[in-house]
Amino acid sequence: MRSLVIATGLTLAFLVPATAQPAKSVVHLVPHRAVYDLSLLRSQGSRGLDSARGRIAMDFGGDACDGYTLNYRQVTVLNSNETGARTVDTQTATFEAGDGLSMRFKSKSTSGSTASSGVDGDAQLKPDGSLDVRFKQPRSAGFSAAGQPIFPTDHLKRIIEAARQGQSTFAVKVYDGSDDGKKVYDTLGLIGRKIEPGAGANLDEASRQADLQNIARWPVTISYFADGSADRTPAYTVSFELYENGISRALRLDYGDFVLKGDLQSLQVQPASACQR
Repeated sequence: MRSLVIATGLTLAFLVPATAQPAKSVVHLVPHRAVYDLSLLRSQGSRGLDSARGRIAMDFGGDACDGYTLNYRQVTVLNSNETGARTVDTQTATFEAGDGLSMRFKSKSTSGSTASSGVDGDAQLKPDGSLDVRFKQPRSAGFSAAGQPIFPTDHLKRIIEAARQGQSTFAVKVYDGSDDGKKVYDTLGLIGRKIEPGAGANLDEASRQADLQNIARWPVTISYFADGSADRTPAYTVSFELYENGISRALRLDYGDFVLKGDLQSLQVQPASACQR
């Protein structure tokens, strides 16, 4: 099961790459803790499900001065009448430098009775834009990739900046250290029309709190494609409403054969730092 951090047949080759965009303006992401309840929204195909339930818990902190931390856990119970119930438990911890040039990551997952050995490593972007990764687990090894990929928090900040500028698409390569830590994804982001502060009916209680009342948001859909894949079928797709401060609500996790929805159950916004970068 892929983490958070959605399908579309558009080709990335026709879009302006992120590296050609103007320099980033200041985007301030607020530290926060969020919990999302997961349920089955839709199921289809040979690997479809009869039911699903679960929870995502994430704790995001830091700033551009000291770097960003993320502790993420997703537990999902997938049930099929043919194969029975299976619990998938994914845990990830990352630290990204404030300048977006390096990342430390550690993750592990279990699926049913199968447990992964976990991935633990460090990733750096070199001056030429290439990626260099050094693993501590499952064994000492290295991995490199070209194409000027970026890390997840920097990706989120760039999407917010693109939304501010009124862009409707955003394409870039992303490395997040997930799975075996040896995958770089082509991503295509589709950004919807801005939702003004306070707008929108039937918001969940967590989204109605004062910390979000004066913050604009955008509907965002991000499709992740295997790097260099011959076809343009995404490995998975994520959609959500993204607030200008980095908080998300109304999650949709599309894994192809089934789609999960994530309702924001609780949200605790932490005091913002004094960092002005």
